[in-house]
Amino acid sequence: MIDKFKAKFVEESNDNVHDLEEALLLLEKDMSNGEIIERIFRAMHTLKGGGAMFGFNQLSEFTHHLETVFDLVRNNQLSITDHIISLTFESIDHIKHMLEVGDTEDADELANQASFIERVKQASNTETDTPLNVVQDTNQKIQNDGSKTFLINIKPNEEILRNGTNPFYLLDDLHAMGEARVLAFSDKVPAISNFNPINSYCHWQVLLNTTESVNEIKDVFIFVEDECEISIHEISAGNLLSFEQIKQKLDAAAESQKMLNKEELVAIASAVNGSEEKKDTKRKVQLKEHKISSIRVNSTKIDELVNLVSELVTIQAQLNLFAENDGNPAVIALAENIQKLSRQLRDNAFSISLIPLQSELMRFQRLVRDLSKELDKEIDFVIEGGDIELDKNIIEHLTDPLLHIIRNAVDHGIEMPDERIKNGKSPKGTILFKAYYSGASVMVEVMDDGKGIDPEFIRKKAIARGMIDVNTELSRKEIFELVFLSGFSTKEEVTDVSGRGVGMDVVKKKIGEIRGEVTLDSEIGKGTTLTLELPMTLSIIDGLLVKVASNQYVIPIANIEKIYALDSVSFGKTFNHVVNIDNEQYPYIDLRESFETEIKDKGTEQLILVKYEDRRVGLLVDQVIGEYQTVVKPLGRFLKKQENLSGASIMGDGTIAMVIDTNRLIHNNAIKKYRTNKQ
Repeated sequence: MIDKFKAKFVEESNDNVHDLEEALLLLEKDMSNGEIIERIFRAMHTLKGGGAMFGFNQLSEFTHHLETVFDLVRNNQLSITDHIISLTFESIDHIKHMLEVGDTEDADELANQASFIERVKQASNTETDTPLNVVQDTNQKIQNDGSKTFLINIKPNEEILRNGTNPFYLLDDLHAMGEARVLAFSDKVPAISNFNPINSYCHWQVLLNTTESVNEIKDVFIFVEDECEISIHEISAGNLLSFEQIKQKLDAAAESQKMLNKEELVAIASAVNGSEEKKDTKRKVQLKEHKISSIRVNSTKIDELVNLVSELVTIQAQLNLFAENDGNPAVIALAENIQKLSRQLRDNAFSISLIPLQSELMRFQRLVRDLSKELDKEIDFVIEGGDIELDKNIIEHLTDPLLHIIRNAVDHGIEMPDERIKNGKSPKGTILFKAYYSGASVMVEVMDDGKGIDPEFIRKKAIARGMIDVNTELSRKEIFELVFLSGFSTKEEVTDVSGRGVGMDVVKKKIGEIRGEVTLDSEIGKGTTLTLELPMTLSIIDGLLVKVASNQYVIPIANIEKIYALDSVSFGKTFNHVVNIDNEQYPYIDLRESFETEIKDKGTEQLILVKYEDRRVGLLVDQVIGEYQTVVKPLGRFLKKQENLSGASIMGDGTIAMVIDTNRLIHNNAIKKYRTNKQ
């Protein structure tokens, strides 16, 4: 059970580390932003408190020292510098390592930890473990400076120490929120004969002046709310601790071990302000709302849910077929209702499996930052459309290709600052990551404003490597397609960043495995753009079931523009597989030829116009059966090399229908046609 809670803590802590890293990247661009500094401080505070509770004591200790640095920053006692930013990034990597390995007794690990702590202490220019607090000594009237004074009662349960919680960290956290005076009460400590060293017997009162809200104070106790009696009362606006009368009251309470009385403090504050006594309407604070707006679910459970929904869709297709053959109106109505419910369940299950791209973009931001510093370049990484959602399985397959694309943009694309200035550009380059919906697809563009790629240089390189003939005529788009051939590289020297000229062919292959397409465009002196077209999900699609000879195929409806029923005589008169419809000429592919089936004259044939890049291409089939919810199953090893197919689906009657990848089909057909004409 403990291991289960630890695993949960690590999972949630990784989210906190992700948030910390994101905030630090923002702070690097705006070092005086108080809100970002508070966000970083809160993330560190949460890591520290959770680490102590779940047995990650070394993590808690390390984060405590790091938190001290940012407490000094938030109290304007220390300024953010590039050194502090870089040190904190290193510390984040160290925290990730500590979350992975937990507390350790390894001598080298402990020495590294101690060395790191010393570096953090030096950054704060203090040898103390607690933040500095400056107590103001003034007898003026309470100034309305936006702060408030709170009386906080803290009474831990005796067993709190056994759970790994250190109550002194709670007091330290309150000190970090502003000016605080702590009173410790030991009246519950038993005689030595009954004393148990692993029990907690003390309780405390804290008079705190802070600009933080009561909710921020509650957050200090978020991990111990079930192990402490906590009450928080607002006593006065302004700093009540600056008054001599209050100081005397605190000294007397400390000496007599008599707890402060809330009403007396309110009366003193009212007398100072010359106002009526405040009514304290606050009772014992409920520290945490028990309203759950979201839950964390293991990804394997989501995969299982989607698989079950996929099986349900297949069963529902069988039910539809049975209802149609049976002809019973009641059964038909029941099948239709189940079809509606299964479609809603399908959509709901897929919405659960969708996650925003933003969840993976942090690693790209960090990559750009680290590589740009390594290469002495100045680069901004700008994100648009980070809230766009994709199937988690697609995002998992997308991460490595995107890392390679961005790495190439940093190394190959963006020039050195002096070169950019010479060319009339800003010394700081930009890489724009842009995502947006386009029909049933998601488009991802990675654009840099670097030196671009010369198409003629690519052509000459391809000729030199024997990839194309010197007399080959290629369009601009076809020339850029050469970049995706195996072993092709536009850079001569090998670097640690870009590798040895391999990778873009792998990028295209990886994107193709998730039924996506990748294209490249570039302009000399202005930059390069790589565009990825991706499906939103891999498991179930809405498809059009068609027949070619005796075989069934599924064409994704998202790709279909129109369907025409044409006389087969019309196709007999076509030249070079181009048909004229409504005064428009469309190239078409005869699927009977592509899949090498028997061709018969059937009188009427169906032409399905599908989208391909910025054009429309026709697919010629024998019969259109109708719309069909398709559960896409992966092809086995015997059909793995069938590039024109993206999967298979089981029909309601148990037969198999192949799912056509229209983009690959058209692309491969164009290559085949080009080679035939060349011969």
